[in-house]
Amino acid sequence: MDAKIRLFVDQPLGAGQAVALSQDQAHYLTGVMRLTEGAAILLFNGRDGEWRATLARAVKRNAIAVCEVQTKPLRLPPDLWLLFAPIKKARTDFIVEKAVELGAARILPVQTRHTNAERIRQDRLQAHAVEAAEQCGATHVPEVAALQPLDRLLSNWPEGRALIWCDEASAKAPPSPRRGGGMGWGGLALPPAPAAILIGPEGGFSAEESARLRARPDVTALSLGPRILRADTAAVAALTLWQAACGDWR
Repeated sequence: MDAKIRLFVDQPLGAGQAVALSQDQAHYLTGVMRLTEGAAILLFNGRDGEWRATLARAVKRNAIAVCEVQTKPLRLPPDLWLLFAPIKKARTDFIVEKAVELGAARILPVQTRHTNAERIRQDRLQAHAVEAAEQCGATHVPEVAALQPLDRLLSNWPEGRALIWCDEASAKAPPSPRRGGGMGWGGLALPPAPAAILIGPEGGFSAEESARLRARPDVTALSLGPRILRADTAAVAALTLWQAACGDWR
């Protein structure tokens, strides 16, 4: 029996394991998708891979699935973080969704001088990450961290993690080779994992922020071409470049 619906559950998965689904999941399966007892679904929890399960109970807001066989082992994405300044709601949602699809291991919203969103709904963005993982076949759901100031994050930056700064000012000059693992756009060497990509706000980085980033030895400035990209486009472009050069696309 073909199973097409994938659901994330925060419960152990294994052969013969019964999993009580949430009320929302039960309603989706029975009320929206019209599944009945005996239907096959796919479950994953970010730890035990993906499992094919059969609905043993399927009534309104009450469903239990029993795991039968593992269909995918756990596959973690490369150790790549995405840092971005939140923008308008729908575009922030887009960034989170595409970061999951493109294999970011962790998503960190940051507050910069020109960030135009003072707060985020972390729980809502985490839910978007779960939905994206369900849709794209991932077996891992990246954490969406709480919003924090960029200055604070840089002050506590983990040793050994390279920071790739998407600097719109560097589009004015041709890229030059830097240390790193894979070869990115224009022959630019991109640092391998563990690494992070930093995308700025719609208003760009302040002069003070740019100076601080430029002075750090663990920062690689990356140009995304001769045109200034919107923040959501820049996030997709940078993640794509890194995955093609250093990630699990190779």
